[in-house]
Amino acid sequence: MKTTLCLLMLSAWPLAAHHAFAAEFDANKPVTLRGTVTDMEWINPHAWIHLEVTEDNGTVTKWMVEGGSPNILARRGFTKASLPKGTKVVIQGYLSKDGSRRANGGSISLPDGTKLFLGSSGTGAPLDTNGEGKGK
Repeated sequence: MKTTLCLLMLSAWPLAAHHAFAAEFDANKPVTLRGTVTDMEWINPHAWIHLEVTEDNGTVTKWMVEGGSPNILARRGFTKASLPKGTKVVIQGYLSKDGSRRANGGSISLPDGTKLFLGSSGTGAPLDTNGEGKGK
């Protein structure tokens, strides 16, 4: 019995870690980030893109941008191989509520002009989707 209970609790952990967009990001604070990819975390429940952004004053800042799950991104034609280190990108998204250099990604533009939807983080995200990249 204890083993079954423990397994049930462990299997529910990833679900508890998932969050609604509005819990962490501000739909009233859109941001456009122009930077260079330093890393891509292709992990569940959300992929993360790490960027170095050169500010207007020349200062280089490090940002993290949350995307959809790897499964959702792959169904939209976006893979980890789509974004090698050193790629210059433009990401449009929404700032974190806590003031950190984190954002929820809405779209990413690649050097060849390709624009991909990064996916919302669920309930409360602007243009929240039905899982296919189309607004409700």
